[in-house]
Amino acid sequence: MRIRADQLKKIAATRKVSREQLAQAITRPGLKDEDAVTAVRNWSMGRNHPRARKGDITALAGALGVAPKDIAKFTSEVRYHRGSPRKADLLVDLVRGKKVEEALNLLTFSTKRAAVNVKKCLAAAIADAEQNDADVTNLIVSEARIDDAPRIKRFNQKDRGRAHQILKRLTHITVSVQERA
Repeated sequence: MRIRADQLKKIAATRKVSREQLAQAITRPGLKDEDAVTAVRNWSMGRNHPRARKGDITALAGALGVAPKDIAKFTSEVRYHRGSPRKADLLVDLVRGKKVEEALNLLTFSTKRAAVNVKKCLAAAIADAEQNDADVTNLIVSEARIDDAPRIKRFNQKDRGRAHQILKRLTHITVSVQERA
């Protein structure tokens, strides 16, 4: 789960809740008062540092008087997918912005190898949303991103003692879903 900065700022402005009041709601052992104020400021700017825990999002939602699903987006990540980022990016572009049911259908019937891991990532994000009482029929894929991972390096033997390098690319796949506003 990650905090949607736009929703957090909008709801806090309409409910007239200050950053200090939100910081008091999330103060816990390991997150002191001044650190909590910094965390709320970062989250309202769209940064995810420090990473928001589920308890933090629940406490923020309680302080604002809304459900956690209203200020959170549900994110899942598949790390070290054994395939190139360029090929996986084709699938991610295909599902970005679509309804969840439509995205699952597109991935199910895709012939590309990366479709298995993208679908797995999307299913995990949907399950996270279901656990937090989000309406599954109203979910959309809000963010779908591909990042480079470290490369596996191999060598091919060539003539006269030479070697040619082979780079086997890996990919990190990130998919987020959120309820349609």
